[in-house]
Amino acid sequence: MKLNELRDNPGATKPKKRVGRGAGSGMGKTAGRGIKGQKSRSGVAIKGYEGGQMPIYQRLPKRGFNKPNRKSFAVVNLGNIQKFIDDGKLDAKAEITEDVLLASGLVRRKLDGVRVLAKGDLSAKVTLTVTGASKSAVEAVEKAGGSLTVAASAAAE
Repeated sequence: MKLNELRDNPGATKPKKRVGRGAGSGMGKTAGRGIKGQKSRSGVAIKGYEGGQMPIYQRLPKRGFNKPNRKSFAVVNLGNIQKFIDDGKLDAKAEITEDVLLASGLVRRKLDGVRVLAKGDLSAKVTLTVTGASKSAVEAVEKAGGSLTVAASAAAE
């Protein structure tokens, strides 16, 4: 076998169908699109249309409920607070409030408040005042010898 003798299997490739190339081609004039109507025109894509039958996205049941006045909190992990203290971006001796976290760059924006979660470990003795905190985060801060106060605005919700 030589390179010039290489061939694909018979029937493996089909020639491209050239439409609109004269009546003798069998695909002339309307090019297999029929006469008139939306699908005969160019630039038409009827996505999600199922020929008059109710589309699947309308047949499937809707689920759940999105609360329109839901609160959205900025999340801070204890491990990140410890990292910022180690890097000198936060002062462990001073009280750490939401504004201090914002100024240090640990929180990008406050949203409806800052919520502390217990991911990572905290070894520094800190005094935190935030809008919300998980129970395990409160325990971890107290275990390290610090205190975590949840602000009054969170109690009002």
